[in-house]
Amino acid sequence: MDVLVYNRQAWNYQVEQGNIWTQPVGPELISAARRGEWSVVLTPILPVPRDWFPDLAGIDVLCLASGGGQQGPVLAAAGARVTVFDNSPRQLEQDRLVAEREGLEIATVQGDMVDLSVFPDESFDLIFHPISNIFSQEILPIWRECYRVLRPGGVLLAGIVNPIVYIFDLDTLEKEGRLEVRFSLPYSDLENLSPEELEKFMAENSPLEFSHTLEEQIGGQLQAGFVLTGFFEDLDSRDEPVNRYFKKYFATRAVKLPILMNIH
Repeated sequence: MDVLVYNRQAWNYQVEQGNIWTQPVGPELISAARRGEWSVVLTPILPVPRDWFPDLAGIDVLCLASGGGQQGPVLAAAGARVTVFDNSPRQLEQDRLVAEREGLEIATVQGDMVDLSVFPDESFDLIFHPISNIFSQEILPIWRECYRVLRPGGVLLAGIVNPIVYIFDLDTLEKEGRLEVRFSLPYSDLENLSPEELEKFMAENSPLEFSHTLEEQIGGQLQAGFVLTGFFEDLDSRDEPVNRYFKKYFATRAVKLPILMNIH
């Protein structure tokens, strides 16, 4: 199966169904952002701390796998030069919709988050990468590409799913509201679901998901050359049973240092 093609179609369908992460922001949020009153999320609930961002005025921002007409338009209204990169044409249409409605300049590019070869080295000052690498089978190339296209001193902000959530049977969670361990890690919808479950899953046009280890998520950023400078955890209000036991999401702030430092 071509996961990239399938997930592109699945997210196009999510737009048609009004998935919460496909709904464009309203004019009031854009007006507030133009006044300097703005916030965006990498994870479902907590706004990203403002001190995680550089001054947005005139900087080049890549919203990576971040279509949907949400974060990109807000950052553009706050003064950044924004490029939104996403696998789903319909998600990118949502960003263009807001840009046209609000008179914003936003570039939109369709592609695979593991391959940013369309961008030259050191093209951006900030990469905003909300929860999305669970829809890719690989993530180490993502971190390497982010490092390449960032300028020295550039910042990578990433939202990440706690991989522990993938050990649980979600059907039991949804039907009975309790956690039941079923799977080993790393998890893959393609490999861990039964043929019948996968057929039903795909009939519902649900995007395919893949867990990634903490070594890949955190160690992968360090291996690419980044220095981690910020971290927080977040809940998902839609997953009440999970919330009772652990936080499902976390976010990281990483910097591409201007000068390579030897740390002993």
